[in-house]
Amino acid sequence: MKKIGMTCLAGLLLLSLSTECAAKQWSLRDCIDYALANNIKLQKAKIQEYSALEDVKQSQSALLPSLNLSTSQNVSYTPWPQQGRATVADGYVQSSVDKVYYNGSYSLMGNWTVWNGNKNRNNVKLNKVAVEQVRLDSATTANSVLEQIAQLYVQILYSTEAISVTKESLKTSQTNEERGKTMVEVGKMSRADLAQLTAQRAQDEYAIVEAESNLRNYKRQLKELLQITNDEEFDVAVPSTTDDMALEAVPALNDVYAASLEQRPEIKNAKLGIESSDLGIKVAKAGRMPTVSLNAGVTTSTSSMSDNAWGTQMKNNFSLGGGVTVSIPLFDNRQTKTAVNKAKLQKQSYLLDLQDKQTTLYSTIENYWLQAVTNQNKFKAARISTESAQASYELLSEQFKQGLKNTVELMTGKTNLLQAQQNELQSKYLAILNLNMLEFYQTGNIK
Repeated sequence: MKKIGMTCLAGLLLLSLSTECAAKQWSLRDCIDYALANNIKLQKAKIQEYSALEDVKQSQSALLPSLNLSTSQNVSYTPWPQQGRATVADGYVQSSVDKVYYNGSYSLMGNWTVWNGNKNRNNVKLNKVAVEQVRLDSATTANSVLEQIAQLYVQILYSTEAISVTKESLKTSQTNEERGKTMVEVGKMSRADLAQLTAQRAQDEYAIVEAESNLRNYKRQLKELLQITNDEEFDVAVPSTTDDMALEAVPALNDVYAASLEQRPEIKNAKLGIESSDLGIKVAKAGRMPTVSLNAGVTTSTSSMSDNAWGTQMKNNFSLGGGVTVSIPLFDNRQTKTAVNKAKLQKQSYLLDLQDKQTTLYSTIENYWLQAVTNQNKFKAARISTESAQASYELLSEQFKQGLKNTVELMTGKTNLLQAQQNELQSKYLAILNLNMLEFYQTGNIK
């Protein structure tokens, strides 16, 4: 009995958890946070950032001396040595007739590039700029993902409310159809007129099916952006939207553009490209400068041709050495000049890239600004149109009951009302979307 009770309790718990998961509704902030943590493009960008950081560490290490420990062990075999004659091998006089002998060498060598035209230091700066560029690339990708999420989210909100409007229209069509059937029974309407009312009801049902299909497709696209691959029910939280949200003051175009130039990552990245090209020119010009390096080493050796013990040989053959190397480039087959010229051309390319991104940014902001102004005006007109269509349809419906209006006039009035409602909803949500996009480009935040 106790086992059965525990089983029932576990079943209820699992049912509760599954119901909770199914009931989860994603807010816009939930979608953004999840995408920033799980989007594959953003994860790849983070890997590239780690790789760029490794380049920085490597270039910083190049400023330090290098140190190498090496040893060499060699065995020699002389099958036919000359008898009664001394030979010299590896610094040792061999008077015996050993056919096989070995020698070993041991060294600890250090080298330090003291100066090479500041090439190493500029490489450190160049790699640090590269890290920042990778971070800005990641931020640009994140902004693109957030923009797509916001657009799909608003589209889902619009589609959800549009479905509700269409369902209300279906209820009206069903009421009209039932009323028509009653009028046919009492001889006040022909069956042809009733067929038109039935067709109107079927058309509304078709519109609902199509709208629900579009809504599911928008949700699928949003799940794809969030990298969600399970088959759990996915739904978004529907926040309350007011007409005032669609009628907020549209910020000045130039104000939005000026602010976006200061905070948009793609613009910062283009400017960093110019900075990196300046460093690239300095690195290329370093090829014309002398290179000064210091070297020092410790060496010793052993050999089987010596009668001394291995430790004694190591001590006797121990030596220290060091020196300075100065390398002055005289003629390098035009390699340095080519590198400098290519670095300068790269800078010109970055300057054009900055100009292109500024133009693209302005065009994008201008489009959002125009869409915001246009849809605000459309929304204002659509509200009046909806009120007028609603009043007209109510009057037509009353006159239809009294037999003063025919089926065609009733259906036309209903179609006009539905179209006006859809236009109002569309312009409302588009105005909200474009206003939020302007704020996003101005401040970097999405409501």
